[in-house]
Amino acid sequence: MSAVTKGLVSAAAIVAAAGAGLWACQTGLIKLPLSPAAAMTETHPAASGLVVYYRAPNGKPFYSLEPRNTDDGKAYVAVRASEDVSFEPRPKTEAVARAAASLGDKKIKFYRNPMGLPDTSPVPKKDSMGMDYIPVYEGEHSDDGSIRVSPGKIQRTGVETVEVGRHPITRTIQAPGAVAIDERRVAVVAPKFDGYVVKVGDITTGTHVRKGDVLATVFGQAILDQAARLLIEQNSGFMRSDDTFTPPSLKGPGGVVGASRRLQNLGVTQEFIDQVKRDRQVPDIFTIRAPISGDVLERNWSDGQGFKQGDVGFRIADHSVVWMMADVSEGDIALIKPGQRVKVTMRAYPGRVFEGKVTVVYPHLIKETRTAQVRIEMPNADMALLPDMYGNVEITTGGNANALAVPASAVIDSGNRQVVLLDLGNGRYEPREVKLGRTGDGFREVLSGLSERDKVVVNGNFLIDAESNLQSALKGFDASDTTQPATEASQ
Repeated sequence: MSAVTKGLVSAAAIVAAAGAGLWACQTGLIKLPLSPAAAMTETHPAASGLVVYYRAPNGKPFYSLEPRNTDDGKAYVAVRASEDVSFEPRPKTEAVARAAASLGDKKIKFYRNPMGLPDTSPVPKKDSMGMDYIPVYEGEHSDDGSIRVSPGKIQRTGVETVEVGRHPITRTIQAPGAVAIDERRVAVVAPKFDGYVVKVGDITTGTHVRKGDVLATVFGQAILDQAARLLIEQNSGFMRSDDTFTPPSLKGPGGVVGASRRLQNLGVTQEFIDQVKRDRQVPDIFTIRAPISGDVLERNWSDGQGFKQGDVGFRIADHSVVWMMADVSEGDIALIKPGQRVKVTMRAYPGRVFEGKVTVVYPHLIKETRTAQVRIEMPNADMALLPDMYGNVEITTGGNANALAVPASAVIDSGNRQVVLLDLGNGRYEPREVKLGRTGDGFREVLSGLSERDKVVVNGNFLIDAESNLQSALKGFDASDTTQPATEASQ
């Protein structure tokens, strides 16, 4: 490249750089003082806000929360809130002005811990996590015992209030239970005479039988003897009883009754007696029929088997009505009365609810479990409930009368005293000690301390209670601060 060409290229580069600089200055990207006077006239906004911390005067990365000096005696420079580095958008000047106007001439009394700890400071400071202490102004604490919470905090914490009203105080007692057979619906087939089993019907354990179905045919010598005597008495016109003859003039209105009564005492049906009288002959066998409809629990007879008087041949149970035997804890027994409605859910039928009623509260306690048995009668038309099934029993107790009550979540119970937070409006809440009565499902009866239509806090009350404790602690610090100058003056 020739010398002339090099000169032209250098001149073009200088012109381009000058043009770029001129454009940058016009657009404001680069601000350079044109003269020392111009540099002296440029001003920066004055620092405002509270002193956040102190930095080293020589530009070194040393900071302090309190005023201090360097090793060579130079004082640390105070950094105010407007000078602090923040990655969050700063509030607009108008908003700051409005906030300052709302505070007016209120004086900052002290600064409190931002985490709610009972720790205050007369000057601005930060806690161990770098959070600023919150200023407390004059007049923010009330002297009537109420608690003041800012609307923003109420909204963020989801504080909810409800009106005090009247509600039925009911309590649902839950207890485990098991299905049992109704003792009144069990029938036993046990002949009152000696004999032999001729033929057992098509009956097995678990078979459902109806009243009158044939269970077995048996032979009994006592039945044959009394049937033959019935025919003799009917043909002779005399009534024989206990081996004595009675003249016809002393017969009862039913005619011959001596042998008939003996047959009835032996368990013979009236149908059999009428058949003997009608056919005038004695059958060789006697048919035993089911006394009730139900399920066969026991079958102890077989064909050709002999039996003695009183031996149990069959045991039959009617399952159309069953019992639920619930084990209720000792502390709940006093609330249960016969006639109360009961709901039962079974493990075998999820989602299905059976209904019944309390019939008997057993008069003794099981000492090993400290529970008492409660008998519940339940219809079982579809035979869904089987003996020894497990279920969960729910017994609703309590009267129908409405009582002044509050939701259980509204009560702050310390053990010795019960307190609710009364909503006074405008973010003010008053702790109110109450006397409580019965406890129901979700409600607690109020005997004194509240009136109908009062509003109480049901959600967020523990936060307000913590705020109350904090404000009480702050008041204590405030009182100590007010007495401190007098002490110093006395010294």
